[in-house]
Amino acid sequence: MSICSAWIITTARLHMAPVGYRDLPDLVRLKGDPRAFAMMLGGVRTPLQTAEELAHDIQDWSRFGYGTWTIRARRGRFLGLTALQHRPDGRGVALRFAFLPDVRGFGLASEATSAALAYAHDVVGLQRVVAIAREDNFASRAVLGAIGMAQIDEFVRDGNLLFVFQSVRRRSGG
Repeated sequence: MSICSAWIITTARLHMAPVGYRDLPDLVRLKGDPRAFAMMLGGVRTPLQTAEELAHDIQDWSRFGYGTWTIRARRGRFLGLTALQHRPDGRGVALRFAFLPDVRGFGLASEATSAALAYAHDVVGLQRVVAIAREDNFASRAVLGAIGMAQIDEFVRDGNLLFVFQSVRRRSGG
């Protein structure tokens, strides 16, 4: 169960807050690590690319009421990020996530993405959220399935087979 206060989400083990400039050093470390970001759209980022993306991510919160959260342990240690972002290919608002390699395998991704997906549907009112995972990214595919997203399509980009997942909430009363 998660507690949502404005844009901040707290779960049993995690504190998720909208990104800010204070997060730049942690984001540079995460996005510059090929073990964490090589499979992400656009791949590993330079510090300058990370800073430019951070400025855009901060603006998303005021524009849309959603965006990128930093994920920290309840005691403050930076673990990774999750996001609701508009995909550049027009497929819709996508759920994204990345964690530092040393904190994987403990169910944190499922906990964070489940909370972000609930926020998308229940707070923002998004009826449909997508996620994209490479065929060879078994961990991400497992997380998306575990939080109830269904694989609905596939496509090839840069020689990689990508699977499209979605979560759809039906409008109530209709």
